[in-house]
This record gives sequence, structure tokens and C-alpha cells, in this order.
Amino acid sequence: MNKLDKQYQSLLKDILNTGVEKGDRTGTGTISVFGKQIRHDMSEGFPLLTTKKMAVKTMMTELKWFLKGDTNIKYLVDNNCHIWDGDAYKNFQNSHINPVPITHKEFIEYIKTDDEFAFKWGELGPIYGKQWREWDSKHQSNHILKETKKTKPGIDQIANLINDLKINPTSRRLMVSAWNVGELDDVVLPPCHYGFQCYVSNGKLSLMWNQRSVDTFLGLPFNIASYGTLLLLLCEETNLKPGELVGNLGDTHLYLNHIEQAKEQSLRSSFQLPTIKFSNVNILKGEWDFDIEGYSYHPTIKAPISN
Repeated sequence: MNKLDKQYQSLLKDILNTGVEKGDRTGTGTISVFGKQIRHDMSEGFPLLTTKKMAVKTMMTELKWFLKGDTNIKYLVDNNCHIWDGDAYKNFQNSHINPVPITHKEFIEYIKTDDEFAFKWGELGPIYGKQWREWDSKHQSNHILKETKKTKPGIDQIANLINDLKINPTSRRLMVSAWNVGELDDVVLPPCHYGFQCYVSNGKLSLMWNQRSVDTFLGLPFNIASYGTLLLLLCEETNLKPGELVGNLGDTHLYLNHIEQAKEQSLRSSFQLPTIKFSNVNILKGEWDFDIEGYSYHPTIKAPISN
């Protein structure tokens, strides 16, 4: 039985029935609820929603990008992943006193073909990949740094997590944070899913992520599958078995231009969840191959992205 789609559809209905209308930074408007949770037993299948077709390769590409520690959309664009295009383009336009007469499509073409342009305008600041793999430690042990005149390398939270899972799996400090308060002003968009914690019990690894802002129709299905993938990749590295995936959701909303799409998806029947197999896994290099098996799904439901 596919309990995940049922949970997700129940969340959609909850927002539709009880959500409070709120303004937002994009100007689109939302209906919103607060403090929800998604729980999934990984033994029941790979957490990929079946009530609409999911762009699996796009989700995988973004996660690889995070794990590589990359913060420039060049890698994403080159791999046909366009999740962050709008944020980069908006930053480009906002960085000029007068809007630059260049279309979104032209902007992406420049990212593809002009390395100098991509280096400057494809950069999103110290977002997820930077914080996961190179958290700024320059403020730590400053007296030592002054004496040695050396730059202390950033903290690789993912490498540290894998090491701790292997040598101290009962630790209550198996955590990774993307919410670096000192660098929030330097990013195009503060992290929505701002941290996650791991938990090991009876040889099983569980993962719980925390999310301050949840685009429930477009974003949340990706978040669920992405953190499910990350959990399984950590299992590959540590020889642990997958346990439970948990998502704690803060401002959980539907954009006002996603209402009809959410209604449609909430009424669809679900299929059995698929399974996934990984090969050539190197999580610290952000590389792996995968094969999804038994994925049945309803058609894609298109909806606009609000940036």
C-alpha cells in the first residue's frame, strides 16, 4: 500500500480546506498552514510520488550539485536542470539599476556558452552546497590563524557526518546545517530546507529534514525524493539499512496559481511506490548512477514557478 501519496494528498487537502491566505516575497500569494510532518518507512519503497510524473533526473542532478559543493547554476544548466534558473536571472536583473534588455532564455544561453558570464551571473552565493561541504570556519580559532597566517579550510559537514555514522552511530550530533546566519545576506535565496539530522537504531539509518518554507505543489515532492535519495546514499557509504524518512514542515503553502493543480492531484488514485538501485556511488564527489524500477505514475501536472 502506498501511504506516501496518501499523506501528501491529505496535506494538499488540509491546505486547500484550512489554509490562511498570505502574501509572499514573490507577489504571487499563498494559502498556508504551519507545522506539518511527512513520515515514510523506506522499506515500503522509494519515496517518489505516483499521483503525478516526477522529473527524477532533474531531482538527482540538483542533489549531485549540492553534494559537489557547487553554487553556480552552470552545472545544472549543462545537465538540463532548470530549478534555479529563475533565481539567478532575477538576481541578474536586480543587480542593475535599470533592467537589462535580455530575456530569460537569452540569459540561460549565455550561461551555457559564455564561461565568464556564467562565472559572474550563474553564482547564487553560499547556498546549500557551500554550507554542506565548506562551512566557513574563519571565525573559529582566530588567534591561531593570525599566528600561522594560514587560512583554515571550511568544514565538510557531509564528510564529517559519514565519518561519525561509521565510528559513533549512537551520537545525537549527526547533523548537517545549511542555515549559516552570518552568510544569509550573501545568498540569492536563504535555504528553505535548512538542516537535517540522522539517527541510527538496530542497524537502520533514519533521516529527518527541517524546512522553513514549503512550496507544497512543486517543491515538496522533490524534497521528499531528494532526501530519500540522500538517506539511501548514506546507507551505501556506511553499510547501514534504510529506516525512516521524516520531514518537518514550517510554513507549508500552496501558491494561489497552484490551487487547481493541487485539487486535481488530490483526487487521483495512487500506484505502488517504485524501487531504486544505485551503482558507482561516490557521495563525496557527488556522483552515482541509478535505476528506477516499477515506477507507474499519472501524467505531469504543469504549474508555474514563483521566484
